[in-house]
Amino acid sequence: MFTRMLKLRLLNAVAPAYFFVATAVTFILHFFLFIPSIFPNPDTSLRSSTTLHTAVFLFLMFNALGNYIMTIKYPAESANDTAIPVCSPHCSDKVDAHYLLNGRHFCKLCKKVIFRRDHHCFFTGNCIGNKNMRYFIMFCIYTSCTCMYSLVLGVAFLTVEYSISFENPLTFLTLLPLSTGYFFMGTISGLQLFLVLMLYVWLGIGLVCAGFCCQQVLLVARGQTWCQMQRGELVENRSPWRANLKNVFGARWILGLILPVQTVDTYSEDTDDLKQD
Repeated sequence: MFTRMLKLRLLNAVAPAYFFVATAVTFILHFFLFIPSIFPNPDTSLRSSTTLHTAVFLFLMFNALGNYIMTIKYPAESANDTAIPVCSPHCSDKVDAHYLLNGRHFCKLCKKVIFRRDHHCFFTGNCIGNKNMRYFIMFCIYTSCTCMYSLVLGVAFLTVEYSISFENPLTFLTLLPLSTGYFFMGTISGLQLFLVLMLYVWLGIGLVCAGFCCQQVLLVARGQTWCQMQRGELVENRSPWRANLKNVFGARWILGLILPVQTVDTYSEDTDDLKQD
């Protein structure tokens, strides 16, 4: 158990660092490599395209980082539980959390009691629950869109700069192993190999975030959390799916789709209708 907790704490520190490094690399590649190469001498007709690509990328990046910060700013901790419970060595729950009562869990990584805990997000370094679920979902949406958009621009850059054709669907599947072999043979540069690696990084992060987003939206609509699903317990949902989504996204949910702002009041568990797990 000690070894696993050590690995989880290490992952809790490495994952945010990985996210910020990937974000910085994506930003640098876009403005210092992709745009100057795809639009080398923008005239009047191409200047609007360059502006449009830049505006779309900045919009996606702003919302991804903004919702990331909001997820951390509004943690799901319970304000009424100040005492840290002692977990028995024979606890049947997973090693990273200890189930309490009334939808509350004690997270051993956060060292806090979390109300309506869904899961612990290692990329943000905190738990996802009642107060930050909406920001986490929007973070996943915009991170996925940013990665997919960067993937398209990366493919366009390789096509323009190195004349790599992606008309054949097998090109993308064989690009990484072939590029690795060519790199060790001295045929291509390290920059080319790095760009190919980034294509797969963007694809992987984009697909994972999209999967997380779909899963969380379904759970929210059902009024259920990931912890409850892991415990194999079905929650008797007393509210329709529209009400469940409104509780998370708020009445001003359209504003929340385009700006990382607070659209629902953070409420206390004392005034919430607690559901027994």
